[in-house]
Amino acid sequence: MECAVLLKRSFVGLLALGLALSLGWTMALAPAVSAGPQARSTKADPLVVLAYHEIAEPRAAVIPDYAVTPENFRDQMDWLAGHGYHFVSVDQVLAAREHHRPLPSKPVLLSFDDGYRSVYEQAYPVLQRFSAPAVLGLVGSWLEPKSGLVAFGDSKLDRARFLTWPQLRTMLASGLVSVGSHTYDLHHGIPANPQGNSEPAVTSRLYQPGKGYEDAASYRQRLADDLKHNSDLLQRQLGQRPRTVIWPYGRYNATAEAVAKAAGMPLGLTLDDGANGPGVPEGSLRRVLMTQEMGGAKGLAQELEWRRKDADDTTRAAKVMHVDLDNIDDPNPAQIERNLALLLDRIRAMGVNTVYLQAYADADGNGAADALYFPNRRLPVKADLFNHVAWEIRTRTPVRRLYAWMPVLAFELPSTDPAARFKVVTQRGNNGVLTMGYPRLSPFSSQAMAAVGEIYADLAAYATFDGLLFHDDVTLTDYEDASPPALNQYRAWGLPTDLAAIRASDDLLGRWTNLKTAWLEQITLRLADGVRHNQPQLRTARNLYAQVVLNPHAESWYSQSLDDALRDYDFTAVMAMPWMEKAKDPDAFMAKLVEVVKQKPEGLRKVLFELQSTDWNTHRDVPSTVLAEQFEALYRQGVRHVGYYPDNMFRGTPDPAVLKPVFARQDRKSTRLNSSHEWISRMPSSA
Repeated sequence: MECAVLLKRSFVGLLALGLALSLGWTMALAPAVSAGPQARSTKADPLVVLAYHEIAEPRAAVIPDYAVTPENFRDQMDWLAGHGYHFVSVDQVLAAREHHRPLPSKPVLLSFDDGYRSVYEQAYPVLQRFSAPAVLGLVGSWLEPKSGLVAFGDSKLDRARFLTWPQLRTMLASGLVSVGSHTYDLHHGIPANPQGNSEPAVTSRLYQPGKGYEDAASYRQRLADDLKHNSDLLQRQLGQRPRTVIWPYGRYNATAEAVAKAAGMPLGLTLDDGANGPGVPEGSLRRVLMTQEMGGAKGLAQELEWRRKDADDTTRAAKVMHVDLDNIDDPNPAQIERNLALLLDRIRAMGVNTVYLQAYADADGNGAADALYFPNRRLPVKADLFNHVAWEIRTRTPVRRLYAWMPVLAFELPSTDPAARFKVVTQRGNNGVLTMGYPRLSPFSSQAMAAVGEIYADLAAYATFDGLLFHDDVTLTDYEDASPPALNQYRAWGLPTDLAAIRASDDLLGRWTNLKTAWLEQITLRLADGVRHNQPQLRTARNLYAQVVLNPHAESWYSQSLDDALRDYDFTAVMAMPWMEKAKDPDAFMAKLVEVVKQKPEGLRKVLFELQSTDWNTHRDVPSTVLAEQFEALYRQGVRHVGYYPDNMFRGTPDPAVLKPVFARQDRKSTRLNSSHEWISRMPSSA
């Protein structure tokens, strides 16, 4: 078994290719965003892109939170110039990306969104002083409103708040300023679900009562028409077509990127977190959102140091609540909204910053999805509810990350679906055979996995979320899978098709285990890549059974590996549930889990410990004080990421009064996100 484990890494690359060919997923899943043009590998300093809005005093600003005072702006420019940063232009960035022309050391690109008049009055003189290039994100409909008022979210602004055409021509004539497209009329929200939530127009499918959602072709054409209209306007008025698109609210997807590139805008600016390392595509460069809160030079220095370290979600303490969407759903729409209001109050009261939101329904309670909470091609829609609840959580609570909690294999497709017959087969043996308890589709069936790929693609198309939580159904025991597609794959691997014969040999069992583990891993990674077509900055988390951490032989029982999970996912959510595992000493059980995780190089940075708030053996709630003590014990041992399941909102358990102070005592360092919610605050959360 140990020798076989050493061979695991050599299997993974071949499996990735073999999986795609065998399962025929190439067309089933949309291409990943990461497949676009990549920056060339270099040891040069990463490009810093700063995202400014108004240069004004907060009291005079349209959006005070995004206003940088003239004094702070001057201080920031002084600091950049005095600390070795070099201001670069869009042309230089494109030349570096497309023609291998190196940028100067510590390059910084300045961008200004929305086209406020203060850019000319306050920022432009400073740009001239430092000979600092900048790109302006201009919204065409705001520059030529049908009346003297600009439609700005729910309000109307005087046209005089924005740049005039003569001011723009003056800045462009200097050679310092270039124009970028902030879209013509997509800087607003549109109805994106039956409940009327207003979501970003660039990335949302328009929903119209009585007509439903716009189709993919109509959506793409809407984007193309808008970007062309804006480019034509800027060319006509300023004699310059934009080569940069600055996505409203920082929201974009692969379709939008492709449309922008076809319209002559290969450079795309977002509000994604992190540094612009060599792997960041030119169509989705990350920016630092400049805010009033940041202050002057000191705040900018701290922000750039944070990005220099390439901090990401795993450096921020995650505090997770699992939410069962089944508890929100109700035949009465009014009751749904009452349930949702209760949930939002509870999230705020608990103080969590991450939610794992169930996206599927399990009406018969057998552990498999028999319906979904979003439009899709394969399963009944119990209610078109996921996007609505997700949006309300992301806009009306302090939650910074929302994950769609999804099965991978545990789908009960309708009997009329040809893929429904390809199920995991357990080959029964002696007493004590480990069975997973719920039905699953065979991961070795190309038809079944194509169906799963379509389900995930539909989720990504009709909802906005930050991550995927792969459910604990991604597993095969050492008595699984004995279905015909599985046996065919074992034969291709050079293994016997008799599972008992495989188990009888340590060498064969080790090889089989490693291959199955890697196969399941590649399925989840492929699904994530497909989702990234619409959710480019997708995070991933994978549920793992505690025994996989505690017992070196458990991989053969579950086809799960802690080492592989740490390598392939942003988070590994270990089910640290002592009562579910029937641990005699819960404290010792938890301590052992932490001890093993600590031994892994990425362990404490990427493992999230999921505690149980219900003892399913006794059907009683675990006392909130006990949960609090467990969290505190984990913190003392160095654990950063914690969560619990389930949340019983109708019973009010666990008790927020007990848990919120515990969550609040967790490490507060590096908790600032670039802009996961700031962009949303400019839009109504609902119609």
